[in-house]
Amino acid sequence: MLAKLLVRYLKPYKWLLLGVLVFQFLSALASLYLPRLNADIVDEGVSRGDTAYIWSTGTFMLTISLGQILCSIIATYFAARAAMQLGRDIRNDVFERVSSFSEREVSKFGPGSLITRNTNDVQQVQMLAMMAATFLVTAPLLAIGGIIMALQQDVGLSWIIGVAVPTLLVLAALVIGRMVPLFRSYQRKLDGVNRVMREQLTGIRVIRAFVREPIEEERFREANTDIMVVGRKVGSLFVLLFPLFMLILNVTTIAVIWFGAIEVDQGGVQIGTLLAFMQYIGIILGGVLMASFMTMMIPRAAVSADRIGEVLHADTSLERPADAVSEFPETGTVTFRDAAFTYPGAEHPVLEGISFSAARGETVAIVGSTGAGKTTLISLIPRLFDVTSGEVVVNGVDVRRADLDALWQTIGLVPQRPFLFSGTVGSNLRFGREDATDEELWHALEIAQGRDFVEEMPGGLDARIAQGGTNVSGGQRQRLAIARAIVHAPEILVFDDSFSALDLTTDARLRQALWRELPEVTKIVVAQRVSTITDADRIVVLDDGGMVGVGTHAELLETCQTYREIVESQLGVEAAR
Repeated sequence: MLAKLLVRYLKPYKWLLLGVLVFQFLSALASLYLPRLNADIVDEGVSRGDTAYIWSTGTFMLTISLGQILCSIIATYFAARAAMQLGRDIRNDVFERVSSFSEREVSKFGPGSLITRNTNDVQQVQMLAMMAATFLVTAPLLAIGGIIMALQQDVGLSWIIGVAVPTLLVLAALVIGRMVPLFRSYQRKLDGVNRVMREQLTGIRVIRAFVREPIEEERFREANTDIMVVGRKVGSLFVLLFPLFMLILNVTTIAVIWFGAIEVDQGGVQIGTLLAFMQYIGIILGGVLMASFMTMMIPRAAVSADRIGEVLHADTSLERPADAVSEFPETGTVTFRDAAFTYPGAEHPVLEGISFSAARGETVAIVGSTGAGKTTLISLIPRLFDVTSGEVVVNGVDVRRADLDALWQTIGLVPQRPFLFSGTVGSNLRFGREDATDEELWHALEIAQGRDFVEEMPGGLDARIAQGGTNVSGGQRQRLAIARAIVHAPEILVFDDSFSALDLTTDARLRQALWRELPEVTKIVVAQRVSTITDADRIVVLDDGGMVGVGTHAELLETCQTYREIVESQLGVEAAR
């Protein structure tokens, strides 16, 4: 998966990579040529006292060094640019893929894990891409070229290379082999830390209400300690590699000096040649170390690439059909035909045998006890979930055959727990329609009974809204969410228990305004309060995932025992008669 990911996302930047290869090649050649010039200065200049030769050769070496620095800077710039663009493209694709997921896929991965995959995991692949682009030419060229150049200097000492290089490779392989399972564990632990942190931030009010701060702090401490232990093991192995390299380099240098001095004493080799050989030993081992570092990053990046690939290749139930229908033959109609839905892994369906319809401009209410499947039912309309059997038809087209953008354009959804984005009141309302005018926003707020409190906020439509709408009350948040759906100008409005935080007076005024101002809009209303839906054109009663009644308020009082019990529990026995 790692190789496929790199090839796929680096292909558009092949010219940048070509530039990296060219300039790294030139830099490596300069590194291999400089020790030879150094040997010439010692053997030809210093030994003969030829100052002119020393100056001319030294100036040439300085020029090559400056050129090498320039080539390295350019190569690093190109590599960093290609790697950053690779990370940007992967993050974009992961985000777009996650945006296409249904609630089923999001629940499968978990929000915390999805965030980690699109941040830390992408960063690991990005770092490997930069390291690979930087060292791909340099490491093998320095190692192989260094061996060739060293052999040209002194074949008699080549056995030292034959001992040092394999020793370093074996030690690096042992260290890296122990790091691979730790990398996998580290990413899982990181998911755990993100999950705990996200839960605590989201549920901070519940935590404080039940005085659970010490327990939650201990829970986070455990997750944090787990990742610290794994990270410490990874770090210990990582820092072990460099001292091992220095040990092998120093031992090799001592061996070269020891055995080289014998050859110098015997006249078999010159001092400059011996110094060059020592430099080539350092270059060879440096190249091997570069390759080891890159090899060490591969396992972690491979784990991250696999996790990214799981998201990019995950099957989603919201795949867009090839022959998607974008033109609907009807307006504002919703029909359920023997629809059923079962959550993955569940033994029994949540919904079964659901059949009813809503015509344009009608109000259809859905009631039932807690856990009856009301929220799941209306989630099938905008295709947040797909039915497991039967069909849901919107505007005359099965939602599974409809173009998703066209389908969502016709539906305005007010969820059970309304969410507001950080920004202003106006930016949140325009989330429904970006080109909406201020007059349209105020009109939507007036219908949603939110104009008064928005006018009292500093700045009005420009008043700041915190993430999640935490700086407004629950009732205000609901009314802003309703206004946002109205600004969307949909043909079908779906309310998922969206009036629960409103007092009865505000609830009544809001419903009257909706019926009066939006008579052509079909309204699907999930409600807990019977008083909210007594005037609906049709009421669907759910119990344990099945329909037990459908009709008007008066009809259901006569024919549906479940509905009558709900009315009696809320309004009293007299109201149910």
